[in-house]
Amino acid sequence: MSDISLSKAVRSNLLALQGTADMMAVAQNRLSTGNKVNSALDNPSNWFTAKGLTNRSSDLNALMDSMANGIQTLKAADNGLSAMTKTLESMQSTLRQARQDKSFNTESLPLGKIDPNSATLGKLTLSGGAVGSAVDIDLTKTGTGKVASTTAAFAAPTGTAVAAKTTGSVTFTAATAGAAGTSSGALNLDITYQGKTVNIALAADAGRATLANLDTAINDAIGNTALAGKITSANNAGKLEFTAAASEDGDIVISGTDATAAFGTVTTVNGTDGKTDFTVNGTAIALTSANAGTLTAAVTEVNTQLGTDSKFEAYNNAGKLGLRAIAEDAGTLKIGGNEAKLFGSPTAGIVAGVDNTSLNFARTVDDLVNAVNASTDLTGKVRASNDNGKLRLENQSTQDLSIIGKDANGKLDGTTGNTSTVKGNSVRAGLADQFNELRDQLDKLADDASFNGINLMRGDKLTITFNETGTSSIDIQTKDAKTINSANLGVPTSLQEKQLDSDTDIDSLLADMKVALDSVRSQASTFGSNLSIVQNRQDFTKAMIDTLETGAGNLTLADMNEEAANLLALQTRQQLSSNSLSLASQADQSVLQLLR
Repeated sequence: MSDISLSKAVRSNLLALQGTADMMAVAQNRLSTGNKVNSALDNPSNWFTAKGLTNRSSDLNALMDSMANGIQTLKAADNGLSAMTKTLESMQSTLRQARQDKSFNTESLPLGKIDPNSATLGKLTLSGGAVGSAVDIDLTKTGTGKVASTTAAFAAPTGTAVAAKTTGSVTFTAATAGAAGTSSGALNLDITYQGKTVNIALAADAGRATLANLDTAINDAIGNTALAGKITSANNAGKLEFTAAASEDGDIVISGTDATAAFGTVTTVNGTDGKTDFTVNGTAIALTSANAGTLTAAVTEVNTQLGTDSKFEAYNNAGKLGLRAIAEDAGTLKIGGNEAKLFGSPTAGIVAGVDNTSLNFARTVDDLVNAVNASTDLTGKVRASNDNGKLRLENQSTQDLSIIGKDANGKLDGTTGNTSTVKGNSVRAGLADQFNELRDQLDKLADDASFNGINLMRGDKLTITFNETGTSSIDIQTKDAKTINSANLGVPTSLQEKQLDSDTDIDSLLADMKVALDSVRSQASTFGSNLSIVQNRQDFTKAMIDTLETGAGNLTLADMNEEAANLLALQTRQQLSSNSLSLASQADQSVLQLLR
């Protein structure tokens, strides 16, 4: 084709048309790809710069998935910590409910007859419940009281219980009045009664030749002795009879002689009354041969007749019948009645008790209340109070309390081994079960708070990388890499019912729960801070990716409006170039016509 010669005008228009076609191809390529730099050939500087920017953007975009998973892992852990916080708060509420509950069971014990001077003193024994090993409370105490100033040897009443008097008689034989050896002669007679002996001495007197006259003379003589008003003599069917007054009792012993020895033989006149009557501070006591044949029986009978409410008691005082106070507020001991002489006061019948500082006294209900509440072994475990004269014992425990020392009638006497049981606090016991159920949920929540195979609650480590070079990252893990569970939080492995017996123990558990709750809240705060960091880096990375892609686009992307306008202008130019080429060709054809 080199041998073809084109005119200058044609060649010029052809070159212009070819250049326009090339530029249209470039414009069309930019419009189709959207890039003004499609390869390093287009613009090496922009191409490689943009490539570096898009590569970094791509690397950061790949890290966004890791950040998103990390955020969800942190949210899963936060969900677990939030649930654990609510569970711990519920456990706290359970303990506070137990702390406020005071529905303790009680038993009220009436006091029985307690012998404060027994060789074995009575005791109230408490065991079980929060008490544990047996704790004894003495039912008696030592103090000052009144005792009879004197006591008398005991002699059992004899005979048949009839009227309160003693009668007996001796035979009298009348003799010639005034003759020697007759009853009108000299008389010397001893009469013994109630431990007192009086002598009746009568000179010879013819006027006493008859029994009646002799009886009058003897009664006159008795009236001047210590036995005045206690015994009298009388003519009883020809016999001289001696009789005790109605208020007296005892045997009459008569001995002596007259001129004819008519009274030469000792005669004991036995009483027919078998009763011994006296009073103790106004309480009448009647002993008979049937109920007081021995001193032991007499002591028992006196105490029976005094009654269980008496503040005095009879006792064996070295073989004698004694009386003493058994309550510190007993007051003066007063003994009176027919047999007051047995206690050393045959005239007045009153004995003012003397102080004795070594007497044992049965404790009152208030005394026992104070003793129980003062015992350090029972503090916070058993509480006592006065229930209208009964000892009320409150079992401050979830376990059963045993009470030992009741008699068959349920009264507290301390000498028998009868046992009763006071049930424990069932409300607190039930709350212990609720606490354990909530505790089990703590560990289950920790096990279930995982995401994509990572469980921060179990101490797993979560590493999140923030840049494409790996020089910026964060490690997220629990403190000391420990599992967040009940054991590491200090929650009791299994709460025993007895741990809720004492308010002090409950307060200690509440303190432990507060520490556990603070630990969970602290870890939740740490995870929350980590979550905030990751979310901030996520937002930063998104913005950085946008910046990088925008920068790359600025270097390589084409302005579509500009390229479209360029293409339109090139198309116009192409048309014009085509027209110019046609005109130039026509000029050459004109020369051809001349040759024809």
